[in-house]
Amino acid sequence: MDKPDAPLGEISAYLEEGGIVPYLGPGVLDLVPGGSPVPKSPEELVQRLVAKSSVPFKIRGNLTAAAQYIENFKHRKTLVGIMAEAFAPGVPPTALHKYLARIVRKPLLIVDAWYDNAMETALEVRNLWGQVQGVSQSEHFGTWVHYFRPNGMQADPFEADTWDTLLYKPLGSISPEKNFLVSDTDFVEVLTEIDIQTPIPDIVQQLRTGQHFLFLGCRFRNQLERTFARQVMKRSSDRHWAVLPGELTRNEARFLQEQNIIRIDMTLEEFTRRLTGEVGQPEKLAVAV
Repeated sequence: MDKPDAPLGEISAYLEEGGIVPYLGPGVLDLVPGGSPVPKSPEELVQRLVAKSSVPFKIRGNLTAAAQYIENFKHRKTLVGIMAEAFAPGVPPTALHKYLARIVRKPLLIVDAWYDNAMETALEVRNLWGQVQGVSQSEHFGTWVHYFRPNGMQADPFEADTWDTLLYKPLGSISPEKNFLVSDTDFVEVLTEIDIQTPIPDIVQQLRTGQHFLFLGCRFRNQLERTFARQVMKRSSDRHWAVLPGELTRNEARFLQEQNIIRIDMTLEEFTRRLTGEVGQPEKLAVAV
């Protein structure tokens, strides 16, 4: 059912006041001028994996299963090496990344659920920031996340309390230490504990409390995407937005309804143009559930 137009000014005001947590997905890389130099979807990434290592035909389209096969039969180091090669090229920050990096309200939490370094690079304009990223139990048993300073040095968890911006990379990142959650085993370990929030850092749980979420470049077609979004936004506010153009799957529509996420049926490029070029003005966006 269609709902009345939601003003862009409301979303931009919440962003400027620190009332929204931006949640970035791989689709944000569609905004990179000239095209992304790294995979910008699970489909593109799995094709990169299977091009570098033989994988049975029946799982060649399944990212986590293909990654698991490579890990099992070629060793974890081979999988990490292929991932590192795929995401080695630096990704220039888009207009959206730059806008988010300029928000001055603190504390600011940004969730980036992909492996590239664009948001990290954009945040170099800030003084006090850091990132926390998920790490694989296969490589760091007993540890769920690592904290990093802007210079790439590993930080102690208590340092995060002093940062005015926290970049949370739940799937890991190419930078600074090539941490990747990508195989079936990686996710089984996390999903076993995520319902009780163990893998989600305390600082993230604190900063999300009472916040709205704005999903950008995300899809919710599979259980993994929906589970991560649901658990990261737990105990936040009861009203959120997602920029989701085109036809939704049945599971996506159900997920939006369950989580009270207002759909903005608009391309991310158009949304970003309006957000970054007309911040605070009463332009309206067509929304639907």
